[in-house]
Amino acid sequence: MRIGILTGGGDVPGLNPCIKAVVVRAVEEGHQAVGIRRGWGGLLQFNTDEPIDSPENKKCVIPLDRNVVRTVARTGGTFLHTSRTNPSNVRSKEIPLHLRTDEWAEDQGSSDHTTHVLSVIEMLGLDAIIAIGGDDTLSYAERLHREGMHVLAIPKTMDNDVFGTDYCIGFSTAVTRSVDFINNLRTSTGSHERIAVIELFGRNSGETSLIAAYLSGVDRAIISEVPFDPEKLANFLLADKNTNPSNYSMMTISEGARLEGGAIIETGERDAYGHRKLGGIGQLTGEAIKDITGENIIYQQIAYLMRSGAPDSLDLMVAFNFAHMAMDMVLKGQGGRMVALRGGVYTDIPISMIMQGRKQVDVGELYDIANYKPKVRHVAGMPMFLS
Repeated sequence: MRIGILTGGGDVPGLNPCIKAVVVRAVEEGHQAVGIRRGWGGLLQFNTDEPIDSPENKKCVIPLDRNVVRTVARTGGTFLHTSRTNPSNVRSKEIPLHLRTDEWAEDQGSSDHTTHVLSVIEMLGLDAIIAIGGDDTLSYAERLHREGMHVLAIPKTMDNDVFGTDYCIGFSTAVTRSVDFINNLRTSTGSHERIAVIELFGRNSGETSLIAAYLSGVDRAIISEVPFDPEKLANFLLADKNTNPSNYSMMTISEGARLEGGAIIETGERDAYGHRKLGGIGQLTGEAIKDITGENIIYQQIAYLMRSGAPDSLDLMVAFNFAHMAMDMVLKGQGGRMVALRGGVYTDIPISMIMQGRKQVDVGELYDIANYKPKVRHVAGMPMFLS
């Protein structure tokens, strides 16, 4: 068999180890592996009017073997590169030149190029595709499954918010990075006797803010799921500062958080999956806290530092194991499935399940709404990361 593998959406630590494990297993079983570069963008940009080995097409796909992937597991990110391309919703100005018709115009809206993608898959002779991504990337994998393609999905996102699995590749390292940076920031916050507002990634799920706050012991945590009152929050943080012998306080906030009666802060145009860029709620909150309390603020976006660098041991473990599970299903001829961790056990589910809900923090069990802080008490029977 020829097995294609791609990574889509945001990069996270653990992608390269996962790719390596798929390739090594495929080679051991006597099959070929092909890397699709820049996520679904590699299939969209591939020109079926050119030879497979043309310079243009070599930028879209790459043969993979043991030597190619020998050292990649030691690094973060994805050496196959990534994008947020959705071939079923391509804006006119982003349609590749070889797919533009005589009627093409830059402002003609979006179009579906799945027929082209299926033609590329046929030309490459791919018997199966393993897609590693979040719910956006995997939603297109589900589309290809409905089109009859043999597709397997591996969930990754540092937000840990793919529906149907307790864990996604990248989450542990993102939390580890966040805790480290938060604790390092204590030196400046304490030295200047300020209030620190630390903004973390998290669009629909506040799990990174919640768990990072819980593990680092900050004073307050604002999550995406619960709108907040800035005056109430400011008064909490001022009281926290005044009762701290070092005279400072700290809080985390999800980038997808919003004020009571307000909206999520978004900028720029929508991407191929309908999302606009988040960020800035922490700065807005910090300014409000300063206006209310008169205290000086440290505002810090950890942002891309959360997803940078090599994976921790847990993300290595899950990446390798997810890869072997996906390959098991490829070898058995199973398709339309996503590997998952549920209740601490490795399993698989229909890929369509990712479309059936939204994974968010169990607010009633894990969050103190009245006091804006983690409320973790009864963990017996819960998954390791409480999600």
